[in-house]
Amino acid sequence: MVPTRTIAASSTFSPANYTPTTKISVRSDNVIPLCMKSNTKPAFRGLLVKLVEAPVKNINDYIYRQNFTIRSFEIGSNQMATIGALLNHLQDSIANNVRAAGLLGDGFGATPEMTRRNLIWVVAKMQVLVDRYPAWGDVVQIDNWFADSSAKNGIANHWLLRDANTGETLAQANSVWIMMNKKTRKVSKFPEEVRGELAPITMDYCVSEDIKLSKLHDNTADFLQTGLTARWSDLDINHHVNFAKYIGWILENVPILKTHELFDLVLEFKRECREGDELKSLTTFVEHGGNAECEHMLQLENGSEVMRGRTKWRPNIMDNI
Repeated sequence: MVPTRTIAASSTFSPANYTPTTKISVRSDNVIPLCMKSNTKPAFRGLLVKLVEAPVKNINDYIYRQNFTIRSFEIGSNQMATIGALLNHLQDSIANNVRAAGLLGDGFGATPEMTRRNLIWVVAKMQVLVDRYPAWGDVVQIDNWFADSSAKNGIANHWLLRDANTGETLAQANSVWIMMNKKTRKVSKFPEEVRGELAPITMDYCVSEDIKLSKLHDNTADFLQTGLTARWSDLDINHHVNFAKYIGWILENVPILKTHELFDLVLEFKRECREGDELKSLTTFVEHGGNAECEHMLQLENGSEVMRGRTKWRPNIMDNI
């Protein structure tokens, strides 16, 4: 059964009852901020506070809520869910959000008007902040909602992940999605007809994407891996590589993967990657006390950029138990 948009009464997203105790405890200085339209109060940095400031009559009308259970094959060697598993659930929640609103056409989250125009969604930017990874058998609650984006041809999507039993905030994520013509494989303008379809489930504020990621080069990268090939099994419903697969490629270059866990992930996609494409992965690595930060780039063998990224790491909690 597909979860519905009507959700149980909750104080977490009620502006009258909101308290800062639900804020994520491990935060980045470079959280993608939400910028309000000019008729609202000045915005604070951070997803949860700004959500409360948004001029929404009934916030529950915009939020799609879904529970999922962490399964055994989604657990990594640190006994916690992998970042790839979380990303896959986040992606599912978008399509289910559109479906629950009665707007699902063909493909991943495409509306009827998008289907008529041969348009598909592709992610342009994403940031994920993790406070705590869920374990095998944990039930996680995802809240998902749309908002405007400062990107002319894009729309923003946000997620809040909590422990379904305790209400503890586990992670939050922001993303910007744009449209591509699935026949020409070129980025498309955002049709007003599609905006009209999504208007009933889109909150009235915008996202400003101010994180700048650097371009890496072979002679400046600390780690370089070549020979990566996009295979048929890596493709998603839109016939290009699923963004969760990119994570696996860049993480293989992180030298502290076995001793640290990822808590801040930023991705910026430059072009799609399709079956048969050959890539290389470049990474820089800097330590900050017990933590570390990496910059990443995926590049086709011919030099074309596919993705830039940044990851931040902290010591693996399981190593301290």
